[in-house]
Amino acid sequence: MALLTRTRIHVWFRLLFLQGSWNFERLQGLGFFFAMLPALKKLYPREQLAKVAKEYTGYFNTHPYLAPLVAGVVLKMEEERAVKQNQNAEIDEFKEMVAAPYAAIGDALFWGGLRPLAAGISLFFAAKGLLWAPLVFLLLYNIVPLTFRVSGFVRGYRQGIHSVEFFQRRRLPDWAIHTKEAAVVVLGGLSAFLVFQHLQREELVSWIGLLTLLPMILLGLLARKGVSTLLLTLISSIVIILLSLFWADVTHLIAI
Repeated sequence: MALLTRTRIHVWFRLLFLQGSWNFERLQGLGFFFAMLPALKKLYPREQLAKVAKEYTGYFNTHPYLAPLVAGVVLKMEEERAVKQNQNAEIDEFKEMVAAPYAAIGDALFWGGLRPLAAGISLFFAAKGLLWAPLVFLLLYNIVPLTFRVSGFVRGYRQGIHSVEFFQRRRLPDWAIHTKEAAVVVLGGLSAFLVFQHLQREELVSWIGLLTLLPMILLGLLARKGVSTLLLTLISSIVIILLSLFWADVTHLIAI
């Protein structure tokens, strides 16, 4: 039995409230059941629905932006189970298999990379005094997750369990790393831009701002070499102190 398009759309919209009933015991389990309920009602008679519903009230947790991909696959598997009556174990195994990897990829790509990248770009507009800079952030940050929510759900429903190959072909873990690197570059450029603006207001020579880039370049090279975070924090503190002392001396000389 194939689900109607309007039923699938209903499930997709409910996935927007996936974490509405988040709790420490089942995490997103109840939210996922709430999203799947319209489809389950169409697939199973009332006397069987209660038994099937209990299978969805357990533990489940993944990244909310990639949950539609999981839900699309589960919908396809539920359609097959409604006919064959023997695929409960496969559905549970699939959810358990992909939940943690999808959560790790989503955290790195969306929250660890895309969010600071979008924030850095919007801060450039804010530094220029444009009031619609927050709208730039909202647009840049939300367009990619929305694309994943829609395309992932459609892909999961059409391809079923084979949709997991999407991550392998698109190399999303690598994109997460590249997005983080781009965010660092943008934020570093923003820092240099703000220093340059400040120097212009203070009527100081602009080449002094280049000195702020050197520590950033050094720290970036050390991070690429695998230097520990603790050591980088110590180095950053020393560099900030030295720059502060240097800045105080320069300001004092100019005042004299």
